[in-house]
Amino acid sequence: MSAPLGKDLVGLEGLSREQLQLVLDAAEGFKEVSERAIKKVPTLRGQTIVNLFFEASTRTRVSFEFAEKRLSADTVNVASSGSSVSKGETLVDTARNLEAMRIDMVVIRHPSSGAARFLAERIKSNVINAGDGTHEHPTQGLLDMLTLRDKFGKLDGLKVCLCGDVLHSRVARSNIFGLRTMGAEVAICGPRSLLPGDVGQLGVTVFDRIEAAIEWADALNVLRLQLERMSAGYIPSLREYNRVFGVTRERLDRAPRDLLILHPGPMNRGVEIDSNVADGPHSVILDQVTNGVAVRMAVLYLLAGARAEPSRGGDAR
Repeated sequence: MSAPLGKDLVGLEGLSREQLQLVLDAAEGFKEVSERAIKKVPTLRGQTIVNLFFEASTRTRVSFEFAEKRLSADTVNVASSGSSVSKGETLVDTARNLEAMRIDMVVIRHPSSGAARFLAERIKSNVINAGDGTHEHPTQGLLDMLTLRDKFGKLDGLKVCLCGDVLHSRVARSNIFGLRTMGAEVAICGPRSLLPGDVGQLGVTVFDRIEAAIEWADALNVLRLQLERMSAGYIPSLREYNRVFGVTRERLDRAPRDLLILHPGPMNRGVEIDSNVADGPHSVILDQVTNGVAVRMAVLYLLAGARAEPSRGGDAR
């Protein structure tokens, strides 16, 4: 049987509503595994997965490692600084040499947009995109959707605004593609210098004032300023950005409804989001982290072409 997601997961663009629903439902079934005393099922026993991370990561890398180990896969972690990439070896040569050791899947994070698809088209192993440049971060988009569905009971008709550095955010694109496919209304908010040039083709509402976004939305997904991807001139200063676009307690207190607050992390506290919002009663930031393990377990399971229902205790073999 072919895997229901196809061979690879390089992005949410182009996935059907049924495929997205399948991942979210499977993730719900896998949540229970992480609550057990022994957090392990034999679902991917005998599978070998390589985590190939060419960018720094905490949540995504560790979350994938937990997901793989809880499914009983054998895992190998490769960072560019400690690999032959630092000697000039190409991405494809690295992957092909790993594949010659009979691996089954590659989870890749890379600074270049399109790197995951480039690799997927050149090796036989399953490829999962853990974030490529400013393109997509599909498992983050899925875990954000799962968190929203958990809290609201639906995605259809939900109003979600992505606030902040949309231009450099791969999370924003995955959220836009996934949420719109699932029937949600999506908006973006930020300074014009941090909005993508193709914004008119994304099918989203655009707000240039955070107050208007707060008045419209049911949930805000607050994006950090990716200063490492910026040259000078995008914003006057961090203080000025917080003054004009920061998600603050004072602004939320004036909202017409209680808003759910998400953030993909890492946070710049006091810049795009204030601490009393990030740690406040409407924040689901830590729920996102918890859901990330379940979503990544679901993606690994589905790409492996498994037949059993994960909701039946997760004991697929």
